[in-house]
Amino acid sequence: MMQIVLIVTAVILSLAAAGAILRIARGPSLLDRVLAADVLLAILGAALCVDMAVNQHLNNLMLLVAISVIGFVGSVTVARFVADRREEPLES
Repeated sequence: MMQIVLIVTAVILSLAAAGAILRIARGPSLLDRVLAADVLLAILGAALCVDMAVNQHLNNLMLLVAISVIGFVGSVTVARFVADRREEPLES
C-alpha cells in the first residue's frame, strides 16, 4: 500500500513540477515567473517531506527550512520591487 501512495505522490509532484517549469519558461510577465519559481520550491519541499516520511528520517529538515526561507524572501523581494515600480508617478 505504501508503494502505491509513493508512486501516486511522485506522479502528482512530477506533473506539478512540469507545469511550474512550463510557466517559468512561457510566463508572460515577471510575476508569473516568480510565482512559478515559488511553486517549484514548494514542490521540492513537498518531495523532501515525502522522502523523510517514507524513509523515516529527518536528515533533510535543515534543507527544507533553507528552501522555505529562500522562497519566502525571494517572493517578498520581488513583490516589493514590483510594488515600488507601480507607485512611481506618471510624468505628464
